[in-house]
Amino acid sequence: MTSALEFQDLTLGYDRHPAVHDLCCTIAEGSLTAIVGPNGAGKSTLLKGVTGLLRPLAGRIAFGGLTRDDIAYLPQQSDVDRSFPIAVADLVAMGLWREIGGFARLRSAHRARVAEAISAVGLEGFEKRPIGSLSGGQVQRALFARLLLQDARLVLLDEPFTAIDARTVADLLGVVRRWHGEGRAVLAVLHDVDTVRAHFPRTLMLARELVAHGPTAQVLTAENQFRARQMCEACVGPPHTCGRSAA
Repeated sequence: MTSALEFQDLTLGYDRHPAVHDLCCTIAEGSLTAIVGPNGAGKSTLLKGVTGLLRPLAGRIAFGGLTRDDIAYLPQQSDVDRSFPIAVADLVAMGLWREIGGFARLRSAHRARVAEAISAVGLEGFEKRPIGSLSGGQVQRALFARLLLQDARLVLLDEPFTAIDARTVADLLGVVRRWHGEGRAVLAVLHDVDTVRAHFPRTLMLARELVAHGPTAQVLTAENQFRARQMCEACVGPPHTCGRSAA
């Protein structure tokens, strides 16, 4: 197994208060993995550590044959400023910035790729619409189109299907399957365990510490889910008060 990521005794947190503690596991290249766990389990924190938005308090993240330039990251939709005056096509074209720079003019080949990405997520006809006029599901489609253009070997998705309609979820899951079929590694924070069971072969369960990691059927057991809730409920107050004995 070739690793895309290796978490080596990784501790991440804020103001030196751990939110993810002593995490050890490996994410294989080409794997399709869901990150699950109760609220406050450190799921989004882990993705921020992978992107470099958070530096480890201890331990390290090893990238195998990847670099951070090989990563595409979709934050939670609440982190997206929908009041920013930008049209759908321009937002999607931002996926090309590593290739062409931030100020280069798009050539016809670039515009064709933007149009192809917009079509792949079902947003034809919306190219000139400002993102502030879109529904939540339409914004998420546009953000997925931007990810398509980044052509990354590792795709990180933070709650990509929250508060969007079922049809959009189904269409975007099709994009995720396309990435997986192309041999890209996908790591997604998810809450809907039915979606995880149906579409994600591997699962990493967190409760500020690792609960389980492996094939989804072996991780998403009632016992593991109960243990994860107990571990997070034992964390009263800021993350550094979490008691390891609660596991």
